[in-house]
Amino acid sequence: MGEWREYKLKDLALKIGSGATPSGGSNNYKEFGISLIRSQNVLDFSFTDNGLAFIDNEQAYALNGVEVKENDILFNITGDSVARCCIVPKNYLPARVNQHVAIIRTNDLSNYRYIFYYLQYLKPELLINAEIGATRNAITKAMLENIEISLPPLPEQTAIASILSSLDDKIDLLHHQNATLEKMAETLFRQWFPANAGQVIEEAKDEWDIDTLGNVFDIGIGRTPPRKEHHWFSKNPTDVKWVSIKDLGTSGVYISSVSEYLTPDAVKKFSIPVIPENTVMLSFKMTIGRLAISTENMLSNEAIAHFKVKKDSKLFSEFLYLYLKTYQWEQLGSTSSIVEAINSQMIKEMEIFIPEEKTLNAFKEAVEAYFKKIKSNQAQIRTLTALRDNLLPKLMSGEVNVEI
Repeated sequence: MGEWREYKLKDLALKIGSGATPSGGSNNYKEFGISLIRSQNVLDFSFTDNGLAFIDNEQAYALNGVEVKENDILFNITGDSVARCCIVPKNYLPARVNQHVAIIRTNDLSNYRYIFYYLQYLKPELLINAEIGATRNAITKAMLENIEISLPPLPEQTAIASILSSLDDKIDLLHHQNATLEKMAETLFRQWFPANAGQVIEEAKDEWDIDTLGNVFDIGIGRTPPRKEHHWFSKNPTDVKWVSIKDLGTSGVYISSVSEYLTPDAVKKFSIPVIPENTVMLSFKMTIGRLAISTENMLSNEAIAHFKVKKDSKLFSEFLYLYLKTYQWEQLGSTSSIVEAINSQMIKEMEIFIPEEKTLNAFKEAVEAYFKKIKSNQAQIRTLTALRDNLLPKLMSGEVNVEI
């Protein structure tokens, strides 16, 4: 192992700087054009195009000082997502960033991927610093510039980064594979059931039954203990998993990881309904239509409905998942009115078609392999993520040596 030296980030960077708001602000975003990367696009270890905005050439020209280039590190500097960072994907260039995202461009002394992983390694410390003396979580340019980084010789940096990025590449591949499998399952659902939730329910075939979700499923709604009574809430994985809308947004088809737990005493005191394994969950407040299937007994907050399959029902969870996934929520009203007006009773009164048993069984057999593979991939993702997270501090501290 070569000699490690201490640097400040400003000594290793060609550029450290945040973006700006385009002229006209969010009201002047375009449907396509040059990517405008915002804090919601920057996740830990990865980039998402969910909510990606676009600006035109004129707006982009005014933001040339915050142009994103290949191999740049994107780092969130304000808000609830502060200290999240990722490497900009090539396929979203050219791009600009807004005022909540910083660009870090490294020099020849460092491997950009090594610096990226070192920032991930420092995240707990950076989060503490972001809360000091600020009404809103924030990391200033000066704080970024003065981050201290331990740097081995360049070949060693490259070797360390290669180990970690190989794990992230595999994780990314599995995520993309799952997205493809889910799309294939949705396509198959539409082919088998053209009168699906995206069309008028009366188009269902004559031999299909029409019923309400409340009749076909036991629908429960989660609960939240009083937030001021902190002792009911936990970060301890031995307590009971408590699903939020945010958790549904990051889970994939099957949910197994949550950001918060409730104590067993909270479950008992507030009679919080338990969500059994293999139960579909749906967010119906604030953010409408997020879905996941439980992998074990869980709980949820009051913005999430869960659908337990009744013993005498012919339907199964994967069918309901695809039905709700393809449901056109605007059928319930305008987007703005849905957010305000949708409630548990409306969910229970939603109609669902029920094909004859032979067709249902054949469809179940057709999609079973897709969902089985998705579930297997998600288990691999959890294993690889745990391995990466375990290796990261050991590699960055020099506790584990690498072969050059």
